[in-house]
Amino acid sequence: MQLDKVVQYHKALADPTRIRILILLADGERSGQDLAEKLGVTPATVTHHAAKLREAGLMNERRDKNTIFFSLNRDFIHDGARAAEQLIFRKTEGGENRLNEEEANRVRESVLKNFFAADGRLKSIPAQLKKKLIVLEYLVSKLENGRKYGEKEINEFIRNFHEDFATIRREFIMQQFMFRENEIYERNPVDMWPRWEKL
Repeated sequence: MQLDKVVQYHKALADPTRIRILILLADGERSGQDLAEKLGVTPATVTHHAAKLREAGLMNERRDKNTIFFSLNRDFIHDGARAAEQLIFRKTEGGENRLNEEEANRVRESVLKNFFAADGRLKSIPAQLKKKLIVLEYLVSKLENGRKYGEKEINEFIRNFHEDFATIRREFIMQQFMFRENEIYERNPVDMWPRWEKL
């Protein structure tokens, strides 16, 4: 799960009413009116909080004539909790496979030499995960730490190296090199970047 999805997941949970809704739904599907009565709030309040939970993927809704019924998205709730744990603790796992610094430098230089032309352009996006992470790390390291970039700025930056800016921009987010919120992109701290040396 991407970092921004983990954040969205926890933002959706950061409200007592939304937590109470999920607790009630753990017993099974309920109508919006039933939830409002159980919680002592208006149906409009339930609708507001249900929209936040639905956007985050935590619950489902279905309409039966004039009544809306809500239910838990149990798999996503479990996946979100696991994703946060894996994201936080991933650096402590698999350390025994890490390359020493000299070997890592040799592998990095070899990959960069093979995938970048003499003019600095990226010849192709590597298919193999380790090589792809090396290339992405090289590119994202050229972005300014702490600076917020608009999507157009990121696209132009990537175009300096490769025409397929959409794929590379998406990989920056998926691989945790960057964080995106409201179409604003920011480089994650280096400690959060994936460790290709472990692969």
